[in-house]
Amino acid sequence: MRSFLYAIVIGLVGAALLHIVIILSLPSFTGRDAYTRVQAFDEPNRFFPLANGGRTLLPINDDPAMLTAVCAFSVENGPVRLFAEGDVPFWSLAVYDGASNEVFSMNDRTSVGGALDTLVATPVQLIAIRKAVPQELEQSILVEMRGEEGYAVLRTFVPSRSRQEEAAAFLAGASCEPFTADR
Repeated sequence: MRSFLYAIVIGLVGAALLHIVIILSLPSFTGRDAYTRVQAFDEPNRFFPLANGGRTLLPINDDPAMLTAVCAFSVENGPVRLFAEGDVPFWSLAVYDGASNEVFSMNDRTSVGGALDTLVATPVQLIAIRKAVPQELEQSILVEMRGEEGYAVLRTFVPSRSRQEEAAAFLAGASCEPFTADR
């Protein structure tokens, strides 16, 4: 009788774990995960605003005081440089890999001089860059990404309607482009 109860308990625990795994992996099988949805935006290596006429295109942030933009990129053929500057009260950046795992995050308080200047690259690419750091990357934050594809989410705070235009200009002026050293 004891082994029968033990088998039932083990079976129930196993079934619960299996259901949890299925539920958590479901977005990747349905194509509705964040990375797949970000890839659906027109072109890679360009920041796209996530609000379109008041409708949020991705459920990343529902806070009306935050404006958000996203950029899909690939470091397969070389590093990608994320750059933005402007007079906004607060901004934050998060870099995710193709599985939507956060690889790196920062904000204006942890940046160099308050501007966003980040280079995302594979470990091999970073080794080559660190051997001879180009002048334009001397103040950049170097981010190592193990995978080749990912996306970046850039958010900025809009404390009042009068700052809306500045925040929108900050996101519109942000770049997410392949890096080529000017040598």
